[in-house]
Amino acid sequence: KDAAARALQSRGDHEAALDTLIRQHVGLAGAQGFLTNLGGLITLPVALPANLAGLAVVQMRMIAAIAHLRGYDVNDRRVRSALTLAMLGEDEVRKQVSSGRLASTPMGIATAPVFDPALEHAVSERVFGDLGTKMAGKHVVVQVAKRIPLVGGGVGAAADGYFTYALGQYARREFVRRRG
Repeated sequence: KDAAARALQSRGDHEAALDTLIRQHVGLAGAQGFLTNLGGLITLPVALPANLAGLAVVQMRMIAAIAHLRGYDVNDRRVRSALTLAMLGEDEVRKQVSSGRLASTPMGIATAPVFDPALEHAVSERVFGDLGTKMAGKHVVVQVAKRIPLVGGGVGAAADGYFTYALGQYARREFVRRRG
């Protein structure tokens, strides 16, 4: 909430504030991606979990700030489930919904008439399963390049920044404005 309030106060306009939020979080993701991948293969056992955890925190904070600026109550359990689901990204959410593994998109979950604990559990399983897949090396080329000392820092910064930007744009489209 604080990040959203500061961005809105400094920019004065919701859309400009969203631009600022996304840009700031892309920078944060890039910085942590650089630092956690700088050591290459030698630091892998510590760096990979730190990279994933750091990136998840930055991205969740960004998505929550976007939702808050768009009028969603981030303390509402439905909205929190929607924020968690948005972490999967547009393509994965679309696959999960079309295959029937998940009932709806983040927007549908955030605006549902009632909270569904079973849906919250399913969302959590999917998101943490996706994190596990990433940890196992889903993006092999990027993961290999990140393990080369020094080069890994640049690749980590670029990859984490890009994925954060894409996630920010998805959250911006998904969490439409709820208040005037």
